[in-house]
Amino acid sequence: MAMTVGRPGAEPDVMMDINTTPLIDVMLVLLVMLIITIPIQLDSVNLNMPTGNPPPPLVEPEVLRIDIDPTSRVFVNGEFVPGRAELEQRIAQEAAKNPQPEVHIRPDKASKYEVTAMVLATAQRLGMTKLGVVGSEQFIE
Repeated sequence: MAMTVGRPGAEPDVMMDINTTPLIDVMLVLLVMLIITIPIQLDSVNLNMPTGNPPPPLVEPEVLRIDIDPTSRVFVNGEFVPGRAELEQRIAQEAAKNPQPEVHIRPDKASKYEVTAMVLATAQRLGMTKLGVVGSEQFIE
């Protein structure tokens, strides 16, 4: 058995590899320190909730019902609206009121999404701020 120490009479070669063992040790120590110093996360958030019952509203909110039937026809408060211009006029009248009424849009499952999107976009563009889609449980299968 022989061991190679180097060439006789030659200069020792410069070591070209970096010694990563101390680097890994330092990184592990930093990782352990980071894990120890991180606070334990709580499963709940403490909130100060008001106690008692809230007072009833002074004025009962007015509701503008917009229904869309299976053939994608639009009804405002039960009245058929034949075109988009008349729908915009009706929504603009309601948007001018103070306080604004709540808009409850009730699309049928068989109606076209295009009509529902048009009604929502028109109401938003004309300044209605209280919009809601009612009856969405029919879309759950």
